[in-house]
Amino acid sequence: MKVSWLPPSLRGGLRCACSGRPIASLSPLRQPFLSTSAKQFSITSRIRAGIAAPEIDFDELEDKNFVPDLQVAEKKEDTNGSKGKDRDDEVFYARVVPESRSYFGAQPIFIDTLITLRRLVRKYAALPTVKAGEAPRVAFRTLADYRNTSGETVGASKYSQIVEALRRLNHIHPSLRPKEVVDVLNSHKRDINPFDNKTKPIQIDRFGRALGVGKRKSSTARAFLVEGTGEVLVNGKTLVDAFARVHDRESAIWALKATDRLDKYNVWALCSGGGTTGQAEALTLAVGKALIAHEPMLKPALRRAGCVTRDPRRVERKKAGHVKARKMPTWVKR
Repeated sequence: MKVSWLPPSLRGGLRCACSGRPIASLSPLRQPFLSTSAKQFSITSRIRAGIAAPEIDFDELEDKNFVPDLQVAEKKEDTNGSKGKDRDDEVFYARVVPESRSYFGAQPIFIDTLITLRRLVRKYAALPTVKAGEAPRVAFRTLADYRNTSGETVGASKYSQIVEALRRLNHIHPSLRPKEVVDVLNSHKRDINPFDNKTKPIQIDRFGRALGVGKRKSSTARAFLVEGTGEVLVNGKTLVDAFARVHDRESAIWALKATDRLDKYNVWALCSGGGTTGQAEALTLAVGKALIAHEPMLKPALRRAGCVTRDPRRVERKKAGHVKARKMPTWVKR
């Protein structure tokens, strides 16, 4: 297609497209746009001064022996009255660098603590350790205490990583522990060791009664055990009137039945809260504790019968969208 066949308004544009040389537009309106020169592509790494601040040549600054200062250096005058060198006037403005690399994280104190503990674990991994049962019993700080000290909302799973590293350091043989390991363990210990607090044994009063307390779910039972003929009163009622189910009656006096002491002790109990099953099983624990006060040698037998250990299970709560605690609604396709 020849350019001469087109109207004059389109000839200039086609000449620019067909020619390899830049051709000035015939229209005076297009001249300002075509007069601008194209930007040259540059591969240099140095930033131009018109765009950003110039790069800092640290080698040159070291040669000049500049001292970092945030205030403008005053000009020094010589003894002859002349001003000091230009080097004294130049000031190097240093950037404020955070003390820790974790400063910009969400939990810098936790990250620094975990990194320090893991570094110690790797550093002293070759030291001999003791068995799990022979390691010193140490109570480390709780999660709530650590949150108050650090001021960070650390999750339970994250704090367990710190406790795991501390336990690994605690398994190092006490006679071979380095000083920094001892200092780290002492900084994470509680002020009071809960393992030193032992449960006081149940005392028998001047009437020959031993008081035992037991709990099960939301029920609580207090049982007074005294030597007698085997009578049982629960809230002022006999065992048959207090518990309608035979299984609950057996649970209430299971500690005496398992040790063949049904006809040697009288039980006077007070139960509250929960239902009959919870009260009966709470009474099992209460009678078992009171029986240990009278005959401490029966503790292994009562433990095997399940009359010493408290059952921590509770009713699981109902969830939203579920029929019960775990039951889901029946799925219908249509």
